[in-house]
This record gives sequence, structure tokens and C-alpha cells, in this order.
Amino acid sequence: MDLNIEPCDDFYNFACGQFIRKTSIPDDKVSINTFSVIRDRLKEQLYTIVSENVAENEPEPFKLSKHLFRICMNKTLIQRNGFQPLLTALDNLGGWPVLRGSKWDINSSWSWAKSVGDFRRYGYSTDYFISLSVGSDLQNSNRRIITIDQASLGANREYLIKGIKHPIVSAYYRYMVNTAVLLGANKKRAQQDLLQSLNFEIALAKISIPKEMRRNITGLHNPMTVKEFQQRYPYTDWVEYFNIIFKDTGIYIDENEIINVNVPTFMVGLGLLFKNTSKRTLANYAMWRVSGFSSFFLNDRLRKQQLRYTTVVSGKQQHEPRWKECVDIVAESLSISVGALYIRKYFHIDSKHTALDMVNNIKSAFVDILMSVDWMDEITRQSALDKVGSMVAHIGYPDELMDDAIISEYYHGLQFKLGESYLDTILHLNKFKTTKAFQRLHQIIDKTDWIRHSRPAVVNAFYSSSENSIRFPAGILQGHFFSYDRPKYLNYGAIGFVIGHEITHGFDDKGRQFNKNGNLFDWWQSSTKKAYLEKAQCINEQYGNYTEPNVRLSLNGVNTLGENIADNGGLKEAYYAYQKWVEWNGPEPQLPGLDFTPQQMFWISAAQTWCSVYRPETMSKRITTGVHSPGRFRVIGPMSNMVEFARDFNCPAGTPMNPVKKCKVW
Repeated sequence: MDLNIEPCDDFYNFACGQFIRKTSIPDDKVSINTFSVIRDRLKEQLYTIVSENVAENEPEPFKLSKHLFRICMNKTLIQRNGFQPLLTALDNLGGWPVLRGSKWDINSSWSWAKSVGDFRRYGYSTDYFISLSVGSDLQNSNRRIITIDQASLGANREYLIKGIKHPIVSAYYRYMVNTAVLLGANKKRAQQDLLQSLNFEIALAKISIPKEMRRNITGLHNPMTVKEFQQRYPYTDWVEYFNIIFKDTGIYIDENEIINVNVPTFMVGLGLLFKNTSKRTLANYAMWRVSGFSSFFLNDRLRKQQLRYTTVVSGKQQHEPRWKECVDIVAESLSISVGALYIRKYFHIDSKHTALDMVNNIKSAFVDILMSVDWMDEITRQSALDKVGSMVAHIGYPDELMDDAIISEYYHGLQFKLGESYLDTILHLNKFKTTKAFQRLHQIIDKTDWIRHSRPAVVNAFYSSSENSIRFPAGILQGHFFSYDRPKYLNYGAIGFVIGHEITHGFDDKGRQFNKNGNLFDWWQSSTKKAYLEKAQCINEQYGNYTEPNVRLSLNGVNTLGENIADNGGLKEAYYAYQKWVEWNGPEPQLPGLDFTPQQMFWISAAQTWCSVYRPETMSKRITTGVHSPGRFRVIGPMSNMVEFARDFNCPAGTPMNPVKKCKVW
């Protein structure tokens, strides 16, 4: 804290000032904040687990985790393999034209549609031209559906649409060319060929819709049969295309399969792009994406090219220590087995019970808010009450993670081949996970399914609109956020704020479009919807008028709207829930040595959740592409909107933290 700052003028710097002033960012990081501090502790905990010796009698999934860690840590073998694992992959995928020169064009049978099947077979992404996923049907969340979306791009759309003169796009182009040259391409040819493939990727970005347009979920709901899809976009055989991707799943996709097309205009634009782009350019683009992904798992020469580009985008100066990187890879790739090991060694069961009590209290506070808002009609109010009453909480971990047999069954069939390269091991894992996900297409969704909630070793929290559920993994229930044996005002300010935030996501500008069953459905009476949108517009304008002082960029009030509504509602719910707890249990003592009331400590704990320092490049990227406001505004925005904050700190009307005009949705 910086006690020299008046809390009514700038509560963020009052609560975080010394942290900001005294924290320096290591070369291998882009920021330091409350989350990153706890993630570092979590990595150390996971390291002790995955670096242990493999015991002969331990279950296979736990052996896999430890084997993957060793494969990642074996830099000697990775260096010895050099570029060869990638060069072999490129050959198997039809070759990278920029490496083969004019020889590639002779008798090449490569096509963009065939390449997607090749990518799927080898474990690469199938989303370079068109994204395909299996997820909940927006209007019937009990069933799964194939969703078609705009391409997943190699650089952010927000930068690509500005063209090659933008510093980040030109750095991206240099990264492409340098990678190709390292792999053996002629530099002049690489510059010419890859400029054309970059222009194709820029064109992909331009036919993609921006994030602002994706907040209207109804606009993303365009169901049709594969037959109708074929009639509208007849530039490949779609039945064949889908079945290439679903090969090895045991599922056959026929022309009567219902699919959802998120962005029909993208599909129209893509057809025109395919028509006007040479096969060579398409292949150069696709193989560049393969190479860009693969470089991270190869030798230092390729990784240095990747880091140079990352430095321009984020300011990061060097790769993090190898052990941390390998822990991340194992935790991400084998999240269920690693999570099971983590909760058995480090998670305290009392944390689960205490957190559940808090969730129930904060949900109750939100019910009180719903009962009191004067702009809701009674029909909409009842639907809202039904929705929060139906909201399910998943805390810590599912019980199945304590059962070795269940975990072993999930990973059945996954084995690492002896002597396989690091890259090939990762591709092998990718293929396994994609097949697992796609195999579930025609299965009825069980929203309580343990697999959906089995990533406990994560420092984050989640709301699912299709499940109408909130999830607080074991990883976040520690450190600054939570401890079962400390004053409640600290817990309610920190994890309570996060719990309220996730609950409110069910009623933010996107979440409110789904009903209590997780289905896209308009349950709002027109007059109440109008009032809601006016209140949301106030938040939009409030945050859109904030400028981040270090990079002098204004926030995007539209893209951050959902998170800002969740912050404002979540903080209020946590505060009201704490006040109710005090009514039931009596006031808590102050912390020794600090002259702050328990109520003031609630606000300090809440503010310190967002203490952070960022590299300028990362802050610029966060504001340009992200959905969360920077930490400073996650504090001053919600707190300046609450009369209770002004009361607890005796802030006169008109001071920065007690403005006359306040915004309030919930």
C-alpha cells in the first residue's frame, strides 16, 4: 500500500502503490500481478509432482505426466534432432513450397481441403482456413453440434487488418521469412512467397468479424444441414471434408447433420478468396502456420526467431526457465492426471467447504439485489431468480479425481512411443485430445460430467453459459485469494469478488442471452431489456472514457463490457454478503497493527486482487485485443460506482472515488 495517497482520490494506488513502485518484471515475464504470483507458486508445487521418479506400480496416466516432463526437459536430444522433426512433418503434409522452390508446383496434388485432413491425421490444428469445433447447441444445451467459425489466425486480427506497415505485422512477416530461411529457403524467394501468404492471412482477417460483433450471440446462431451448407458454399465437397476430420472417431457425417455456422459472411468471403488465390500461396500460408506452431517444440535456433517476434508483441525478453515451461506443457496437455496428483498432495478439504459457504452467501446477496432493482418487471425478475437459483457451483475438484481407475479409463489408449521427438509427442497428444472431443458429438451432454470440471490445477475461475454453472478450481483457492482460516473480510474481498464476478457473468451482456437451462433464449420483457441496455451503455461509456496512463490508449468499452458488468456486480454482491455474514456472526476484529476497519479491509483486499505491473507492449496488446480492463480500472471503476465504498472511506461527493454520476447495472 501507499499510505501517502488519499484513498478518495485514487484507491488503486492507495492499495497497490508500493507494489507498483517496487516490482520489477523479470526478463522472462510480461507482467507481475496477484495471479502470476500464485501461478508461480502453483508451478513449484506441480514441479515437485512431475519431477518425481516414476514408480513401477503407479497408474499409467501419472507415468505419462512424468514421462512428458522428461521428454520436454531433454534439451540434449531436442538440440540433436535439430529441424528434422519439422522438416519430416512438412514433407508428410505435402511440402512447404517456399522450401521446395519451383519443384513444389510440378505434379503437386495438394489442396486446401485435403490439407485439413492431413493436419488432423498428424495432430496439427484444423482451423487455419475454417475453425471447426464440437460444442453445445446454443438453443439446446443438452446436445452437441458441429460449429463452423472464422479462421484461427497466426496474429491478432486487430493488427493484421492494419496491413504490413503496422509494426507488429511487419515483425510477424520477418518472423515468417526468418523461419523459412533457417529451414533452408532462399531468402529472396521467401520474401516474395511469404508476402503473398501474409496478404492472404490479412485478407482472412478482413473477412472475419470483430470481437464487438461477436457479443450478440443470436447473430452467431445460424443452424443448417450439411446439405444446405453445401448449397450455400459449394467450393468443396463438405460431406467428404467433415468425414476426413471425423475419421477415427467412429462417426459418419451425412448431409442431414445439423451444423451451426457462426459467421456466414466469412464463409462467403472465403469462397471468393479461394477462387482468387493460387494453390501455392494457400500452401505457403498453411505450412507457415504448421512451422510457427512447431518451432516452440524444437531447437534454440527456431525458438529464438519466435522469441524475437514475441518481444515485439509483448516485450518479453527471454524464455522462462525450462522447468517452468515444461510444467506448463504437462499441466496443459495432461490436465486431468496432473490435476489429480495436485489435489491429492496440496488441496485442503476444508477449503472446499468454506468456499461453498461463500458461494451460497454471495448467490443469496445477488438474489436480494434482483428482488430490489426497480427497473425489472415481475416476469423477467422471476426468470432471473430462477436462473440464479439453478446456477450450479463446482468447487476445487470433482470426486472422480480421487479414483485411479476412472482416470486410467479416460486416458486409455494414450501411449508415448519410445524415442519419439518432443514435437511428435505433442502432436500425438493433440490428436488424442481432438479425437476424444470429436467422439462426443452425438452423445447427450451431462452437465455434471466430471470431465468438464477436471482442471483443478488452474489459477482462474469460470462461468459457463451453456451449463449455467460457476467453477472455482483448487488452484485459485490459495494465496491472496483465499484461506479457510483467516478473517472473512479478506476472503470476501478477494475470492468473494471473484465468486460474485462469475455469478454476474450469467447476467452480463452475453450471459443474459441464455436462460436457466443454458439455452439461447430471449426471456426479457421488452421494457426491462431496454432499461438493461441503457444501464449497460452507462458502463460502456464510463470505461470507454478511461485512458491507461502508461501507454495512453483508451479502453474499448464494448469489448470489455461483459467483464466490467461482472466486476461491478461481483464486488457489490461480495460486500453485501460480507455484511450479512457480520449480521449473523458478529463483527470481526481488526488486523493487528493496521488502523483500518473490517469494512475498509474488505475494499483493500478486493483492490489488491488487481495490483499489477505490465510491460508497455503487453498493456497495449491487452487493451487492443483483450476483454478485461487493466487492473487499475477493475478497482476504480466498480468502487467509484458504489455508495458503500464512499461511506466506508468518508469520501466527499465529487471526489474521484465518489463521482456524482454513478453507473449501476446490478
